[in-house]
Amino acid sequence: MKGTDNRCGGIKAFWRAVWEKDESDSQPEILKLEREYIPDEHAILKHRRDHDRMIEKTYDIEHNRIYGFFRRFYRVAGLLCAMALILILLVQVSYLPPVGNSHNPGSNEVAAKYIEDGLQDTGAVNIVTGMILDYRAFDTFGESNVLFIATCTVLILLRNDKKKGKDSAEEEEKRDSYYEPKNDVILQTITGVLVPIIFIFGIYVILNGHLSPGGGFSGGAIIGAGLILYLNAFGFKKTERFFTEKTYKWVSFSALTFYCLAKSYSFYTGAHHLESGIPLGKAGAIISSGLILPLNICVGMVVACTMYAFFALFRKGGF
Repeated sequence: MKGTDNRCGGIKAFWRAVWEKDESDSQPEILKLEREYIPDEHAILKHRRDHDRMIEKTYDIEHNRIYGFFRRFYRVAGLLCAMALILILLVQVSYLPPVGNSHNPGSNEVAAKYIEDGLQDTGAVNIVTGMILDYRAFDTFGESNVLFIATCTVLILLRNDKKKGKDSAEEEEKRDSYYEPKNDVILQTITGVLVPIIFIFGIYVILNGHLSPGGGFSGGAIIGAGLILYLNAFGFKKTERFFTEKTYKWVSFSALTFYCLAKSYSFYTGAHHLESGIPLGKAGAIISSGLILPLNICVGMVVACTMYAFFALFRKGGF
C-alpha cells in the first residue's frame, strides 16, 4: 500500500510541476533585458591595425616574394620564347631559294595552273577573281567572317545602349543631336548628286569583278564610302530610314550563309567528281563564271556593311 501511495504522490507531483506555472519563469529568457553593450576601444583599434597590416602585406609588390618570382619568371620565359621564335624563323628563311631562281614559288606549277587553266576552270576573264573566289574561295569566306566578327566585337565594346526612363531618354536625344550634322546646304547638295553615282559605280565594280579589275572587296568599299558620305551630310536620323542595325545583321548573315552553302556544295561535288549543274556561261559575258558573280555580290554587301558599321560605331556607338 505504501508503494502505491508513493507512486500516486510522485505522479501528482509530476503533473503539478508540468501544469502549474512558476513565477520565476513567467517571463521568457528571450524577452529579458540584457545589459547595454559598451564597445572596447582598445579591441577596435587593434582590429583596425591588424586589418591595415594585412592589406599592406597583401599588396606590397616590392617585398612580395611570390610576385617577384613570377615577374622574373615571366621575363625569362618571354625572352626564351622570343629567341626560339627568331631561331625558327631564321632556319626557315635559310631554306628559301635564291631570288630569281626558276624554282621559286612565284614560278612553280601553281602559278602556271592559274594562268593556263584559270579561264577554263572558273569561266572568269579576271584570273585574280577566279583564283580568289574559286580556287581559294574558302579563304575568302574566312576573310569575310573576320570582318563580321570584328564588327560584332566593336559593337560589344563601343555600343551605347539606350536606357529606360524619361531623363535617360532626354539625355540620349541630346547626345544624338550632338552627332547630327548641321544644315550644310553645299555639302547636302553635293552629296545628293554624288551618292547615287558612287553607288552605281560600286555596283558596276562588283558585277564586273569577273570580267575586269574589281570585285566584291573593292566594290563594297566604294558603296561603304558612299554610305559614310551620306551619313556625314544628312545624319543618322535620315540614314536610319533605310539602314539600321537590323539591316546590317540580316544583310551580313544572309550573304555569309549563301556564300558558305554555295561553296560547300561546289566543293562537295568537285571532291566527289560529280556534276555541279552550275554552268560557267560564255566567258566575257556578264552572266558567266558560275558562282563567282553571286559570291562577288555577297562579299560586296559584307564589306559595305562593315565599313559603314565601323564608322557609325566609332562615331556614335550605334547605328
